[in-house]
Amino acid sequence: MKPKIFIDGEHGTTGLQIRTRMTGRADVELLSIPESERRNAALREELLNSADIAILCLPDDAAREAVAMVAGNNRLRVIDTSTAHRTDPDWTYGFAEMDRDQSAKIAAARLVANPGCYPTGAIGLLRPLRMAGILPEDYPVTVNAVSGYTGGGKQLIAQMEDPAHPDPLDTPHFLYGLPLKHKHVPEMQIHGLLSRAPLFSPSVGRFPQGMIVQVPLHLADLAANASLGSIHEALADHYAGQDIVEVVRLKDSAALARIDATELADTDRMKLYVFGTAGAPHVNLVALLDNLGKGASGAAVQNMDLMLKG
Repeated sequence: MKPKIFIDGEHGTTGLQIRTRMTGRADVELLSIPESERRNAALREELLNSADIAILCLPDDAAREAVAMVAGNNRLRVIDTSTAHRTDPDWTYGFAEMDRDQSAKIAAARLVANPGCYPTGAIGLLRPLRMAGILPEDYPVTVNAVSGYTGGGKQLIAQMEDPAHPDPLDTPHFLYGLPLKHKHVPEMQIHGLLSRAPLFSPSVGRFPQGMIVQVPLHLADLAANASLGSIHEALADHYAGQDIVEVVRLKDSAALARIDATELADTDRMKLYVFGTAGAPHVNLVALLDNLGKGASGAAVQNMDLMLKG
């Protein structure tokens, strides 16, 4: 019998992308709820409890509500794409490349918290350096990032694409999260193995999908003898043997004149770069990904596949 998959919130941006990625798959049975019935709590509860794996594509409070609906169902496995459970120790963090054994933990887990798009890039850069002893846990990390506007969901998409919207946006780029209390910060700190909360400055560009995450570093404040080469080596060693996260060779990075935030749009991959000049005092770590690919829907399908094989 085919495993049954229910996407709770399938009509939202992340849910639609998950459905697209699963089009034509004959190895699973997709349970579906009509858009007109998406607020039918009884039907949602029935479908949730009928599934083998439920993928929650919901706001935080609605995700918590869905988890409460299945509290007594120990057979059901859950992937939550919201922020609600990403720092909960009872949930397995769904970044398969984060550690050597993380994919095995996801495969065996009943509850998986899908990472956020910005944290995927930031943690992907920071955690290997923490584990290698290069980055001190109390380093004053700053994370600067730009995302495609689809990361803001249907509301922001409408504001960016519909001139007749009551509150249209025609700006080419905007900064937000100005009070410096973004909901992704705790996730970055905990899974980035940091003792201090990073200073996170997010922004949105006028492109649908894509993302650049930057973490600049002062070499003098890192471990002794930290260098452009040793930082690149630590990242390359951490991600050796897998093909979703690519650490770009230093000579290839040095040959680039610019980075295009949309390069990996419509893919589920991530590229990591180490920029700088040998002997200079700074390096800039850069992650490139699709905010709806490895940053959301692509990661959810990757985690589902690991759980199906586990």
